[in-house]
Amino acid sequence: MKENGKGRLEGRTAIVTGSTYGIGEAIAKVLADEGAISIITGRTEEEGERVASEIRSAGGAAEYHPLDVTDEKRVEVVVRAVYERYGSIDILVNNAGISGPNKPIHEYAREEWEKVFDVNVTGAFLCTKYVVPYMKKSEGGNIVYISSIYGIVGASDVPAYHATKAANRIMAKTGALFYAKDNIRVNSVHPGFIWTPMVEDFLKEQSEKLDVPAEDLRAELDSIHPIGHIGEPNDIAYGVLYLVSDEAKFVTGSELIIDGGYTTR
Repeated sequence: MKENGKGRLEGRTAIVTGSTYGIGEAIAKVLADEGAISIITGRTEEEGERVASEIRSAGGAAEYHPLDVTDEKRVEVVVRAVYERYGSIDILVNNAGISGPNKPIHEYAREEWEKVFDVNVTGAFLCTKYVVPYMKKSEGGNIVYISSIYGIVGASDVPAYHATKAANRIMAKTGALFYAKDNIRVNSVHPGFIWTPMVEDFLKEQSEKLDVPAEDLRAELDSIHPIGHIGEPNDIAYGVLYLVSDEAKFVTGSELIIDGGYTTR
């Protein structure tokens, strides 16, 4: 047990995809802070090593593995390496994702549409495919899909992204049914607007497109949330922590919405 009552995940191994920045980084750090060995994955080695180093400097355990979740062979290799080193894979957080072009559906090229699905849906499928057999060997585990509020409600932007997030939601429910007998719980988390590089880039794009200062767009975004502001990455990370902890032992097939009240309107 760590100091200050922490240590809910002591000794568990957690693979977090897309954890070199933003929400994934926050999740990896929070899980490590609670005693998990955080496996940082992503395509940017410099950022991955930075996150792992910061976790270790704070007294946690972490290592970085380069990973493109669309590369099936690489997914298989990384998952096997983690299992062989630590003897179990207890947690998988399918977080890796891209937003894709912001334009109407009929303007998409097929390759643009498929690229978003390759990362957000097929990537999550591949990681789940190769992790589940090891979880079965250990007689249990937790899988969390990072979906979105736009996996539940609609919006007139980035349609491929929204479609993939709806897919993630149902993948979690289907997985929950398949693997309940194996003591593997599967849930989804649905972030609202969280201040991440993805949202920041989106506001910059809209600022240039509409010729409106980015600060004004940020204030407008804050105002549409009943709680009065958009969220931070740790808001999502602590939701994930709950779902993968023993406190959530009766929770599977659920969707945890963390959006400052946005979808209550």
